[in-house]
Amino acid sequence: MNNFFYVLNGKKIKRFFFVFAAAMFAAGIIYVESDHISVFSEGNPSAVYSVATDKKVIALTFDISWGDKRTEPILQVLKDKGVKNATFFLSSPWSKTHPDVVKDIQTQGFEIGSHGHKHVNYSTLTEEEIKEQLKSAHSILTDLTGKEPNLLRLPNGDFDKKVLKVADSLGYKVIQWDTDSQDWLNKGVDNIVNRVVSKSHPGDIVLLHASDSSKQTHEALPIIIDELRKKGYEFVTVSELLNQSAVKGSEVRDQAWIQKQFENAAGL
Repeated sequence: MNNFFYVLNGKKIKRFFFVFAAAMFAAGIIYVESDHISVFSEGNPSAVYSVATDKKVIALTFDISWGDKRTEPILQVLKDKGVKNATFFLSSPWSKTHPDVVKDIQTQGFEIGSHGHKHVNYSTLTEEEIKEQLKSAHSILTDLTGKEPNLLRLPNGDFDKKVLKVADSLGYKVIQWDTDSQDWLNKGVDNIVNRVVSKSHPGDIVLLHASDSSKQTHEALPIIIDELRKKGYEFVTVSELLNQSAVKGSEVRDQAWIQKQFENAAGL
């Protein structure tokens, strides 16, 4: 019995030190990987995760990189719920093969940003390769919509200073998110709703998907819209959110990335 007691406590102690070490490891990553934590300042391009504001405004954003089944149901939900402002980040290969859906997004008055060309991690590419990817996407989206996009969400949300520099040189503002719905994990409608509703805050940018891999987003979306409205939120586009004067000079942190590093380090 005593042996069991010591083994049990040994496991607890080992667990404690492991989690503590994981936290320190994550903190070390946060400190070392300065590419993922930046501050708005003149001459230093950075990504936007949210906007500091007291106004209850929030931007719903939808990434689309592939599929035929999920986008139209999501557009129908937004229409049925009277949501007139949202931002869709479209990959150019998908857009090229779905021009009618792109037109539907535009006809409903939603904002369209670029989700790049190839769905790869751009931080692994050279500056010239990044430029080629962004220019290819830019040309295709401009031809399809008649309007040049100026907002960019990188595939997988992956970037470094090199990517930010190239994007900025091409006139793009990189848009990330502060609230990740994790809808692509398909953990259930309630899980998606709870993550968004509980984590959302004024000036927030919410990550959602309208690709076929996210099978429950169209079911969770009506509830998300209703619950956020109950809390007094107004839906705006990312561009409208950026017009909030408090955005300049605020610290920008990749909270989703930080959380992921901690979970990976702790084995959670």
